[in-house]
Amino acid sequence: MNFDYLNTIDWPKVSELLLLSRAIDSIEENQLVPEKLVFNQFSSRGHDFAQIILGLMMNHPKDAATGYYRSRPFVLSLGLDLEEAVAAPMAKSGSYSDGRDIGVVCNYPNLGNQGAMLFPMCGGVGAQYSPIAGWAQAIVYHRDELRDSNYQGAIGLSMGGDSSMSTSGFWAALNISTTNNFPHLFYIEDNGYGISVPQTVQTPGGDQVANLSNYKNLLIVDGDGTDPSSTPQLIAQAVAHVRSGKGCCLLRLKVPRLCGHTFQDTQTYKPAELIAKDKSNDPLPKLKDFLQEHQIIDAQQWSALAAQATVDVQQAVAQAKLRAEPNPDTLTDFVFADQHRPQLRGGLHADHHQFPAAKFTAQPHGPRQNMLTAIRKTLDYELKSNPKIMLFGEDVGAKGGVHGATLDLHSKYGQRRVFDTSLSEEGIIGRSIGLALAGLMPVPEIQFRKYAEPAAEQLSDTGIMRWRTNNQFAAPMVVRMPGGFAKRGDPWHSMSDEVEWIHKVGWQVAMPSNAEDAVGLLRFALRDNNPTIFFEHRALLDNPWSRRPYPGDDFVIEFGVAKTLTQGDKLTIISWGAMVERCEIAAQKFPEDVELLDLRTLLPWDQQAVFASVSKTGKCLIVHEDNKTAGFGAEIAACLTEMLFFELDAPIKRLASPDIPSAHNIHLLERALPSVEKITAQIIDLIAL
Repeated sequence: MNFDYLNTIDWPKVSELLLLSRAIDSIEENQLVPEKLVFNQFSSRGHDFAQIILGLMMNHPKDAATGYYRSRPFVLSLGLDLEEAVAAPMAKSGSYSDGRDIGVVCNYPNLGNQGAMLFPMCGGVGAQYSPIAGWAQAIVYHRDELRDSNYQGAIGLSMGGDSSMSTSGFWAALNISTTNNFPHLFYIEDNGYGISVPQTVQTPGGDQVANLSNYKNLLIVDGDGTDPSSTPQLIAQAVAHVRSGKGCCLLRLKVPRLCGHTFQDTQTYKPAELIAKDKSNDPLPKLKDFLQEHQIIDAQQWSALAAQATVDVQQAVAQAKLRAEPNPDTLTDFVFADQHRPQLRGGLHADHHQFPAAKFTAQPHGPRQNMLTAIRKTLDYELKSNPKIMLFGEDVGAKGGVHGATLDLHSKYGQRRVFDTSLSEEGIIGRSIGLALAGLMPVPEIQFRKYAEPAAEQLSDTGIMRWRTNNQFAAPMVVRMPGGFAKRGDPWHSMSDEVEWIHKVGWQVAMPSNAEDAVGLLRFALRDNNPTIFFEHRALLDNPWSRRPYPGDDFVIEFGVAKTLTQGDKLTIISWGAMVERCEIAAQKFPEDVELLDLRTLLPWDQQAVFASVSKTGKCLIVHEDNKTAGFGAEIAACLTEMLFFELDAPIKRLASPDIPSAHNIHLLERALPSVEKITAQIIDLIAL
């Protein structure tokens, strides 16, 4: 392409940003690290020039980007305040995490609409790619489905080092975006090493980009990231291609890493001649010479800019040092949404979306229907009433889901709203993050509980996003996750293990036992401002006991409210999911003796109802399907022991599965699960105490 880089690029601005970045690195290494004010220092020397050029081209108000730990020059070019940039590594109050995250793990809401928003960076290598695939999809969705012309020409940018191309996150995003021709620019800063591991260990021939040369729907732009003449032209070519709507581009620029992985890394694993070659390839003196040659900035002006950059950074550091330490009293703020203080970016609530009126009292009508039908009917209504909901996963589209929960929704709402994905759970949840940050409500399905394991990193990052960005960002979504035993069990499709998501910070967990509760809880989750795991138990989807009349299109159940199924004053039984039916059958043999509580949601869980019931009965039996050791029943028992020890008339008992995977043989399975007979025997024993 013919790009007038001499007159189009703001060279004084580029120079100022480059010199500021170098000054920050130098002052951190030589002053703040020895003073023990900075503990995680990652220099961007060598990577900085190309990042700044790229950042200045990310100027569309609907652009978004993800970076990684060496991306600070890029964030400065977006407009990050200098004092914020130096305060965050010192873990001072304010900044972009209020001391909650590593300083170089940046985020930038950019509410001024003057250029790109920077997603919250992740500590995990490769986790930055698939969220931008989601943002790129959201650009298309806003533009074509919601008819918002403001998204025309916007792009998503993901940045990473060459070794990050080995991760599942990179490949998930590459497949998502190229298959769908989303406006996604992959920028790879190739310095030849992943900490100490050379590219020859990462890929055959040591060149991952060359190995992608035949990848469909992917323009590859390749070259030098240190040359003031060619680097801007390569970047402009890549950006223009993606903005034009022609599809994805992979921009690989080779850059020197002029330092170790961190300030502690002496790079002894590199040959001396390579270190010398890297130093000779420093883009800073190249830029200085280039500007003098073209009479843009002379030597005296350059020296003045460099001196001013050092002064500006020192002043910013001095001001940052005066900042207070983060207030420990706010430590637990923003684990979950604050209804009075919505996040700045992400989800429906940040944009003040208006929902239909809700009712907390069911208005049952029609015949009893199974849970599967109830879930489908709820999804149907919410899709109809909220155009920002998107439903997707493996086999969710034309097939209607392997369980049938999305049957006919694809044909009714179209490919943009209900669609199949590639077989990558990392990609399913990663793209959900990008969609959520774009103001949509993603409803991804993980086909079976066990299949969520490859998505664990993205799920963890989603849950902690609000807390670690101090409520600047959040990614509300509803992850539908069928699991548990059905007519048969097995280690791969029948896992329960709901306790894992309860332990993941920031996730709500709903586990309904019947069709009416499934409707109310699912609708609440779809309108809530927190990410939710909605556990659809396979044994309950068509279970006769779980069938209920449809409770109405406006019925919701607030999370954290248990339901009392039977009243009694001698024993409290606490259960959830598929074990509730068995507990009710057993409890009905002891009229007026047993009080049965169905928790319905496990995070939050209804401590008030549980404590009140156990205070009344003095005895408690907890029944759940998950393994006994460290299952959620252990948490409930611990809380009861801590809070009600002197009100207990007997030891708290737990009935749960032994610590084994789900068995396939029906007799082995039933031996493992709490049965009506086992529950009944425990009731008799506890009442007799």
